Amino acid sequence: MNTIRTTLAIAASALALAGCTTMQETPMTTAASTAPAAAPARSAQAAPLIPRTVLFGNPTRSAGRISPDGKWLSWLAPSNGVMNVWVAPAAQPAAAKVMTTATDRPIRQYFWSPDSSQVLYIQDKGGDENWLLYGIDVLSGKETALTPFEKTTVQLVGASTVKKDKLLIGLNNRDARYHDVWLLDLKTGKLTEVMRNEQYAGFLADNNLDIRMALRPNAAGGMDYFTVTGGKVAEKPMASTGLADSLTTMPAGYTSDGKTLYWLDSRDRNTAALVAVDTATGKQTVIAENARADIGGTLSNPITGQVEAYSVEYLKREWTATDPAVKASLDWLDSKLDGQFSVLSRTDDDSRWVVANDPVVAPATTWLYDRKAGTLTEFYTARPDLVGAPLQPMHALEVPARDGKTLVSYLTLPPGSDGNADGVPDAPVPMVLLVHGGPWARDSFGYNSAHQWLANRGYAVMSVNFRGSTGLGKDFIEAGNLQWGRDMQTDLDDAMDWAVARGVTSKDKVAIMGGSYGGYATLAGLAFTPERYACGVDIVGPSNLETLLKTIPPYWAPVIAQFHERMGNPGTAEGLALLKERSPLYSADKIVRPLLIGQGANDPRVNQAESDQIVEAMKAKGIPVTYVLFPDEGHGFAKPANNIAFNAVAENFLATCLGGRAEPIGDTVARSTAKIVEGAAYVKGLGD
Repeated sequence: MNTIRTTLAIAASALALAGCTTMQETPMTTAASTAPAAAPARSAQAAPLIPRTVLFGNPTRSAGRISPDGKWLSWLAPSNGVMNVWVAPAAQPAAAKVMTTATDRPIRQYFWSPDSSQVLYIQDKGGDENWLLYGIDVLSGKETALTPFEKTTVQLVGASTVKKDKLLIGLNNRDARYHDVWLLDLKTGKLTEVMRNEQYAGFLADNNLDIRMALRPNAAGGMDYFTVTGGKVAEKPMASTGLADSLTTMPAGYTSDGKTLYWLDSRDRNTAALVAVDTATGKQTVIAENARADIGGTLSNPITGQVEAYSVEYLKREWTATDPAVKASLDWLDSKLDGQFSVLSRTDDDSRWVVANDPVVAPATTWLYDRKAGTLTEFYTARPDLVGAPLQPMHALEVPARDGKTLVSYLTLPPGSDGNADGVPDAPVPMVLLVHGGPWARDSFGYNSAHQWLANRGYAVMSVNFRGSTGLGKDFIEAGNLQWGRDMQTDLDDAMDWAVARGVTSKDKVAIMGGSYGGYATLAGLAFTPERYACGVDIVGPSNLETLLKTIPPYWAPVIAQFHERMGNPGTAEGLALLKERSPLYSADKIVRPLLIGQGANDPRVNQAESDQIVEAMKAKGIPVTYVLFPDEGHGFAKPANNIAFNAVAENFLATCLGGRAEPIGDTVARSTAKIVEGAAYVKGLGD
């Protein structure tokens, strides 16, 4: 429900170009604590302990979809303990068959071919993010490696409602920096080169699978957009952005007739508006805009491609329909479902939708919606073992930063701690400041496994959209430029101070934790403000910004100028000095609080060396640190056994540091691939 063309979004979503991704829902731990332990809330002690396996193990089902022709239902579910793709006739959901044969790494991204004959999925090896495309014929079950290459990452450039047996894809198997465009025949697997790419960051195609636009980074830190006609790229751009608009302005797709091009556009305004451009005349029509937040997603007709609804997310996501029939459907769903819902999948005739509902305090349920009959039929509950569990509400907040900026934040409290339900515990409780990755991403309202897990263990959990976070306008993003370890970090400090002043927690009982950029923020918090946090958990976080920029994946090369402008340019003396100053590695000797680090050995974004080097620096100074390495993981922990193992270490680390509850580690680490490189003695049960 958050893209112009749902089909196009699925595979492309694995290929973020904006830096480190958001943290996978993984936890933390550390070494011997110097902060006084806090007793968990008495009411939290009385609440049932939700097992880690229930929160972080395989869901019963996920990612439900309906084929474009409406004949098939599909979903991800375990087969021999690993998430695979299942398919069933829409009229006989019980007659499901597993279609894929993943035995080690779970399948996490899949989609239907436009002609409904195949389910397509992408898979990498050990977290290396070399995503390859595979197809399974629904009737025969035959699987085909559609991009049988090494060290290659596939991108989906275009799909069609009229050429349903073909896709346009991008492949960087010739030059790792650039994706050439190929036409893939889904029936035969034949690949035909359409355009060789020597300089462009991406392409946009229309419904006929003709390339209509090429995107190229410019010296201003933004993007130039070129018209493509008959396979020839125009010499001069038809539109451009600078750095300020680079993350908030982008083409969002053509209507099927090619007459309208949609943009999310922040030029000449702060927040991104939804704009329709007549491709013949160039006339622009603003469909929607919001003063507080960007237009974040669209719901478009499966056949015409016309936008029928759009979303805005400030504190919570809200949908507005522009099509009367879609408005009637959204209103009807809103009257029937208790929580935020989203449309996951639609048939080509638009008569049936797959709808997911998130009530936050109950497990998410996915429904089959028959628009003509006006009926909702339960498809599945993703985690039925959470039914009746003490899941806690999430509070959406506006927290003031020291310079007057507003930090959209989210708070979850331990069960039973807030007797009058005012969002403040009856007495202060220990808190975990959970920092999102990116940093060009955002936290959102809704069910969050990490929030529920930590709250259940007796902690308040706070997530903060610090400056540089997306979705809240370009000015808020720009305020984070060159502010890694400075204003972006003090926003987190200000949120902590707000929570202390409000009586949510006490200043000596706050841990900081996060993945990717959130891991960096954890290291920065412990290195730059050594006495502020009681402990920290860093998951795949960079410790040295100079080496981080040297080791980014080669296909990010076209947008490296944005990294330099927003982080610091290592090619200049001033920029290099700034990067070193903001790198926690060079202040590792100042760390005095317990630290737990988790890392994937195959991480292509934040290399293992980022964790290795700060661990070595701390060891050289005799500073305790616990380091958990997963040899078969990348940027986050995809395998449930590994995720659960790290969480087991993390919650026992936190229990030592903050005094909350914890399930024993037991055999979780032994059942994973985890290597305890350093500091097993600092976490209860880890040495066992």
